[in-house]
Amino acid sequence: MTRRMGWLCVAMLLGILSSNELNAQATKKKTPPPFQWVNHPKTLPTGVQHGVFKSPSMQQDVGYCIYLPPSYAADTDRRYPVVYYLHGGRPGNENKSVGLAKTFHEYMANGAAPEMIYVFVNGGPVSHYNMAERKNAMGENVFVEELVPFIDKTYRTVAERKGRGLEGFSQGGRGTTRIMFKHPDLFCSAAPGGSGYATEKRISEDNGRENPGLAFAPGDNTWDLARKYAESKEPPLRIMLHVGTAGFNYENNLDYMKFLESLKIPFEKVVVEGAPHSAQKIYDKRGLELVRFHADNFRRNGALSAE
Repeated sequence: MTRRMGWLCVAMLLGILSSNELNAQATKKKTPPPFQWVNHPKTLPTGVQHGVFKSPSMQQDVGYCIYLPPSYAADTDRRYPVVYYLHGGRPGNENKSVGLAKTFHEYMANGAAPEMIYVFVNGGPVSHYNMAERKNAMGENVFVEELVPFIDKTYRTVAERKGRGLEGFSQGGRGTTRIMFKHPDLFCSAAPGGSGYATEKRISEDNGRENPGLAFAPGDNTWDLARKYAESKEPPLRIMLHVGTAGFNYENNLDYMKFLESLKIPFEKVVVEGAPHSAQKIYDKRGLELVRFHADNFRRNGALSAE
């Protein structure tokens, strides 16, 4: 009996140790790597390059990835409209969403969509937000005030509002929504996806606080900025919200759509049946609609020729 009890104790101890090890591994996997403004990728999809520019405000390098369409290298007299893609998650990393470029390339290479440039942005320590109290943490300003002008100077873009689009998913969808309403003078096309609008509403209602340890400038959220934009709706911004019905932000995206309707802000939507909280899964089913949405906006504004 004593020996049996001993073996049971050993087995229980081994089980506890195994459980603790698994928990430690799970915790380790969930912990994001330390934030860096430059993240050199090991591999990149066809057409994608990694680049670096020096931030004037921070005096340090910032990384970005850029997809150049099939004709870019040969057609040296041509200028291309550009879509800026804002990644999900925190902290920022310019490589997070580059896998989507494989889909963009397929559409453009087979003629299903017109050729455009896509730029993948590093959103900063608190993705796509400005954090003035932290050193080198003004992610939104680095994007809007520094990366966009750098891309226009360095690549053959249509360097005007009529040739700029904005898109992002999850955290990037929140960033897209805030920035499109703050800077409709910079972008003619915007497609926020899978955005956490319930969190943004809490920020609006709690004087900028997302949680006890994280607060933003009052008014810098998707709800208050939409109200402000609704006062003039100028310049007019064409918007397409996209979300999957199996994603955890599905219901609050529906709530936000109703909110935009109450403000009489026009928008279109792509609701993907059965798609989880994944930009790639949405693109697998209906991504061509999103790419063509930007292309149509560029065409309407004169940045793409009619085909």
